[in-house]
Amino acid sequence: MIKPNKEQVFSINNDLQFTTAALQIFNYQAKNCKVYHDFIKGLKIDRNQISSVNEIPFLPISFFKNHAIKSDTTQAETIFTSSGTTGMVTSQHFVIDLTWYEQSFRKAFELFYGDIKTYTVLALLPSYLEREGSSLIYMAADLIKQSDNTDSGFYLYNHDDLYRQLVKQRENKKPTLLIGVTFALLDFVERHSIDFPELIVMETGGMKGRRKEMIREELHNILCNGFGVNAIHSEYGMTELLSQAYSKGEGFFACPPWMRVMMRDTNDPLSFVTENKTGGINVIDLANINSCSFIATQDLGRLSNNAEFEVLGRFDNADIRGCNLLIA
Repeated sequence: MIKPNKEQVFSINNDLQFTTAALQIFNYQAKNCKVYHDFIKGLKIDRNQISSVNEIPFLPISFFKNHAIKSDTTQAETIFTSSGTTGMVTSQHFVIDLTWYEQSFRKAFELFYGDIKTYTVLALLPSYLEREGSSLIYMAADLIKQSDNTDSGFYLYNHDDLYRQLVKQRENKKPTLLIGVTFALLDFVERHSIDFPELIVMETGGMKGRRKEMIREELHNILCNGFGVNAIHSEYGMTELLSQAYSKGEGFFACPPWMRVMMRDTNDPLSFVTENKTGGINVIDLANINSCSFIATQDLGRLSNNAEFEVLGRFDNADIRGCNLLIA
């Protein structure tokens, strides 16, 4: 089975193209990813009988904690690792070809927000900057570089510097994206308040043990008041994937064309629930071609009628991991 190339995956623009590529990638990974192959075999599923996306089995995300999930024997260019508290077993994503990741997040950002060069990109990601192996830091660093703007950059705990930069951006009427981990954005607005309606504030989720979790409405209300914006944007991604979904407000996420979210029955992981019903979030990420593109996450969600989705929380006892840990 020949796997699709980047041009085929990133040019998807309809359901038929998505289904064709998904089935090709499934057959490739079911044969070449040993962990996925063994998982399918353990389910007593004949991969040759899979003829629709709804029949594809999804690999539990927890497998990334104890196995190298690879569909290619080439040595990994890098290994992304998930965040976690001390002593926690974290996930490892062996990335064979970083250009798949780069093309995925660059093209997705352009689809949702336009040309990165029109933005000043400010990143408030202290917990990620303080460790190695963060896929979020890799993405943010690339977006900062691609913005080709000397005012773009990272911030750790230097909130006063960030405040002065935001004031400068507002006064100069420069389109600005502030991407931040949730607890750091809350820390910032406790010390500073700014009225900057044009600012795009994008939270990546996660208190990382620094603060108590709160419902999305409460969190976004605090951040809207602190930054003087009408809505808080969000990114839904995770270490084990190479694509992200985005929300421009109200907690409804949309996927790029090569990514799809489905909801599995919480009592029967091989069955799916219909629109507007709560289920476990399954993700198809066709950019994850050299690993596994079919992942059963530990998040709970709900699909809307227009194919957008909400993240409603996590399964009981699920590890605190990944980029978006909000409870909606």
